[in-house]
Amino acid sequence: MDPRYHQLARVLTDYSTKLEPGERVLLDCFDIPDEMTVALIRAVRARGALPLVQLHHGRVSREMALAAEQAQYETIAEVEMLRMQKMNAYLGLRGSHNITELSDVPSDRMKLLMKLMRPVQDHRVKKTKWCVLRWPTPAMAQQAGLSTEQFEDFYFRVCTLNYSKMLPGMAALKERFAATDKVRITGPGTDLRFSIKGIGSVSCGGDRNIPDGEVFTCPVRDSVQGHITFNAPTIYLGTNFDGIRLEFTDGKITQATAAGGGTDKLNAVLDSDEGARYIGEFSLAFNPHVLSPMRDILFDEKIAGSFHFTPGQAYEEADNGNRSQVHWDMVCIQRPEWGGGEIYFDDELVRKDGRFVVPGLELLNPEHLV
Repeated sequence: MDPRYHQLARVLTDYSTKLEPGERVLLDCFDIPDEMTVALIRAVRARGALPLVQLHHGRVSREMALAAEQAQYETIAEVEMLRMQKMNAYLGLRGSHNITELSDVPSDRMKLLMKLMRPVQDHRVKKTKWCVLRWPTPAMAQQAGLSTEQFEDFYFRVCTLNYSKMLPGMAALKERFAATDKVRITGPGTDLRFSIKGIGSVSCGGDRNIPDGEVFTCPVRDSVQGHITFNAPTIYLGTNFDGIRLEFTDGKITQATAAGGGTDKLNAVLDSDEGARYIGEFSLAFNPHVLSPMRDILFDEKIAGSFHFTPGQAYEEADNGNRSQVHWDMVCIQRPEWGGGEIYFDDELVRKDGRFVVPGLELLNPEHLV
């Protein structure tokens, strides 16, 4: 067995979820090697906790979703909720041999699944200790433009980073979020203004996602004004999107376009429910090893020098009251090679071209985190 499997399993059980003796842990494993599942079971047992395992396969999940019926998934959601309510912790390892496996599932079926399974996800997020991560595959290596071996080396380097180095800078950023009313973001195709006054924030330094490296808050729901252009490609429900541009009036997305004929599909997602056209998250990211997008949001939302702005559901810990079955992290990179950009808190420049420029926050620049 690759020794890096054991190293990663220890990060997840010892640092990310800090498992305690007797805690029940659901290991939710999607198309990952059996050896990694075994490493996780052993790491959970070493903490004195109790592992429960669920295995998933992409092609099987697609077949289930293709003709999903409400009565069928109401039963599945009920069973999954009963199991989740028994859990103290959750570790989700999500491999994918084909990231577009669900691209031909009818949109109404996907909306049905998202709606019915949302309470299970909400319980997991709110009531358990949890961490979710991808698993490296040749498909992911191809997305990243790397050989399989290069990507695996990158993956394990990022996922076993010493995340404790982020703690001082994240604490400083949380303090700045708490003291800030007005945020302004400028850059190519972007001039965005909103308030975060009275909204909480959450530090993510290896205890929610792997890879990690972000602090997120949420705009006051009706405060967002202006427009934004996202320069990172994205994928949502198995469909690729590029060049997304959103315009806002009083918090609502009033116009949305995407390059390459994606505008209709983009608006179909944003019309899923009322909350999908309002923003549920604003986050600044700073993982020093994640530099380029690869259409995998658990990596892309952590890109050094980026931020993401999220149509849809808000998290309870940083909540503006927006509710939606959609939660779509859209990423804009502001490092110079991506066009640069500025972020202001109450008219003070705090980050320029992807680098923090005020005392305390500079601890989140790459040289302090590697």
